[in-house]
Amino acid sequence: MRTILHSDLNNFYASVECLRRPEIRDKPVVVIGAKEERHGVVLAKNAIAKRAGVKTGDVYWEARQKCGSALVEVQADFAEYIKVSKRVRKIYEEYTDRIEAFGIDECWLDVTGSLMLFGSGEEIANAIRERVKKEIGITVSVGVSWNKIFAKLGSDMKKPDAVTVISPENFKDIVWRLPVEELLYVGNATKQKLNRIGVKTIGQLAQSDEALLVKMLGKWGNYLYAFANGNDLSPVVTVDEEENIKSIGNSLTVYRDLKDEEDVHMVICLLADSVGARMRDAGLTRARTVHVSVRASDLSGYQRQGKLSRPSCHALDISRKAFALFREIYPWENYVRSVGLSVSDFEFGAEQLDFFGSVEKDEKQKRLDAAVDGLRRKYGNRVIQSAIVLKDPKIRELDIKGEHTIHPYSFFKNGT
Repeated sequence: MRTILHSDLNNFYASVECLRRPEIRDKPVVVIGAKEERHGVVLAKNAIAKRAGVKTGDVYWEARQKCGSALVEVQADFAEYIKVSKRVRKIYEEYTDRIEAFGIDECWLDVTGSLMLFGSGEEIANAIRERVKKEIGITVSVGVSWNKIFAKLGSDMKKPDAVTVISPENFKDIVWRLPVEELLYVGNATKQKLNRIGVKTIGQLAQSDEALLVKMLGKWGNYLYAFANGNDLSPVVTVDEEENIKSIGNSLTVYRDLKDEEDVHMVICLLADSVGARMRDAGLTRARTVHVSVRASDLSGYQRQGKLSRPSCHALDISRKAFALFREIYPWENYVRSVGLSVSDFEFGAEQLDFFGSVEKDEKQKRLDAAVDGLRRKYGNRVIQSAIVLKDPKIRELDIKGEHTIHPYSFFKNGT
C-alpha cells in the first residue's frame, strides 16, 4: 500500500509577507492585487484577519470594514512566493523524489519508498512540519493517506501546523461525514446536482448508484464514486523543478459542432473571458503567450501559440490573439468539435508601459474588469456576458468559469 502526503503551506502568501515584515505579524494582514486602485481582491489573509471575518475573494473595502484601520494590505509579490516555495521543496526532496506540485503552496509526496529510512508516513509528515517551521519560518499542515484525494482532505482538516492521518481503518469515520463539496473536484455546480438527488455528504456519494452518477455527471460520475470510496490510484507525478505557475486555461466541447468562424469566435470569447477572470482571481495581471487548441469533428487536432503585443489579462486582448491563431491553423475540412484556450509566460514586478500606448485607456480597462469581477462574484458568472453569446441561447447559459473547471489549480500545472 502506498503512503502519500499532501502538504499545504498555511496562509501562504500572507505568511511570507509576515516573514518578510515581522512588524506586521500581530496585525490583520491581507494580500491583494491592484492595491492602488482599491479594487484589489483578497488573495490571502493571516489568522488574525481570518478571525475578523475576512475571506479569500473579499474586495479591499470589505476587508477594511471587517478589520478597521488596523488592517495591513500588501500587494501580491508572486516572484517572492515562488522563491519561498522552492526553498520548501528542497526540504521535501530530502525525503522523496516523487513530488507533484499542486499550486505554489501545495504538493503531494509519495514517500512509500522512504519508510525504511525515515519511519512511518506520520513521522515523516511531522519531521517535514517541524523543519519547515524552523528552517523557513512558516507553518504547514500535512495529510497522510494511501491515496492523493484523502491526503488532500487530511491537510485541510487541521490548520495551522498539524498532521492528519486518514487510513483504510478510519476513513469512513473521518471522511464520509464531510460535506460532499469537500471532495476534490466537486465544485459548486456538481455539488448542486448531487444535492438535488439527496447526496450531501461524501459517504452518501460513496454509497450512491454509480450508474446514476454516470448518467448525471458523465465520466466524472465514475471518478467521484471511486474517490469517495478511497479508490484513487493516480500516481504522484515527478516533475522537474521549475516555476510553479505555468498557465491558466479552459477548454470546452459544446452541445453541437461549430460550423463557421462566427461560432468559433463566440466560444473563444467565452473562454477568453473565463481565462482573464481566472488570472485576476490568482492575482496575475500580465500573460505574454496565448495558446489555442482545436479538435475537429473527425477528432484531428490543431494547436498553435503566439505572443501578445503587450502582456495582458484582458479578455479582449486574449480573444483577439486566440482567434487570429485559430485562423492560421484551421483548414475547415471539418466542423469544429472543441476549442481550448490558455495563457502562459506570466510577468511579475513593475510593468514597462508601452511608449505609444494609452495609460489612461489601460487604467479604465482595469477598473472595468474589477467592476465586472465584483458583480460576478456577487450575482454569478452569467450576470454579465459578451453580446456575441446571445446568438446561441444554450451556449449563453453556460458558466464556463464556474462549471467547467477541469482542475481547481490547473493553472499551476498545465493549461486545461
